[in-house]
Amino acid sequence: MDYVHFFTNSTIGLKLITFILEPNSKLLCSQMLNAIDTPFKNILVKDIGNGNKLYLIDFEVLSPEMIDSIDAQLVKICEGNSGRTVQLVKDRIKTYLTSKKGSDLEIGSIAEFMLHHHLNLLGFVPKFMYFNLEENSIKKGFDGYYLLGSEQWILESKSGRISTKNISHSNKIIESYNDLKSKLNGGPVNNPWQNAVSHAGHYYVGVIPDLVKQLQDLATRYQNKIFEKIKDYNIIPGSTIFLDGNWIKPDNGVIESEIKDLINKLEFKKIKVICLTKKSIDLFWDYLNS
Repeated sequence: MDYVHFFTNSTIGLKLITFILEPNSKLLCSQMLNAIDTPFKNILVKDIGNGNKLYLIDFEVLSPEMIDSIDAQLVKICEGNSGRTVQLVKDRIKTYLTSKKGSDLEIGSIAEFMLHHHLNLLGFVPKFMYFNLEENSIKKGFDGYYLLGSEQWILESKSGRISTKNISHSNKIIESYNDLKSKLNGGPVNNPWQNAVSHAGHYYVGVIPDLVKQLQDLATRYQNKIFEKIKDYNIIPGSTIFLDGNWIKPDNGVIESEIKDLINKLEFKKIKVICLTKKSIDLFWDYLNS
């Protein structure tokens, strides 16, 4: 069974609408989506077995609706409930990214932000902030720690340019998975759980004492070299590929087939895979300068 999500404006903000695509209804739903001017009619959600989902997202154009949508999420993603203005946070991001121009850090930071944006719109609740707490850089440790209802989810983001040899969404997803597996299993010197505690315990993200206590216990286990197994965790491996300005429609059928083959070889509790194809990193700079 396939799903299509899109967002439309309502009196309470952006409203998520979901269509279940039965085999004979795809044309009808396509017509309905095309009749609505939203920035998110480019999200295709595929059921990849056992309730797990693959999100295929195209980002070709920075529309006014997309600008409004990012504006609505920007402060929460970057600073939680800091109360600062959108323009101040935009300026902070520009200051950070300007020093990273042309580097892998620029690409990775932009890719990670866009994954946070889409996850927030899909109902995931961040228990962290995009920016590091101590300095003007993005956070360390896990790329994202989210709640979805009562479930906890961990995000890992990987990205690259289409010009990179052998690049594909499936290759980036396995990179994300392996990096997350390493973090859980004691690979990094820095304790990722301790960073998660620092963020989840911050006033601006809305402290949930039981969650902070659980994360602190995991940080203590990590410090004592008692590590976690990825099969016990809900994970979100993400892949972003930048097309360097020349839009080529991704072959979603091939991507879906490759991801299905891949996840059959992986261990996890639950998984949501995100594959984002973006025309250019310049779209994000265009947003920051809007």
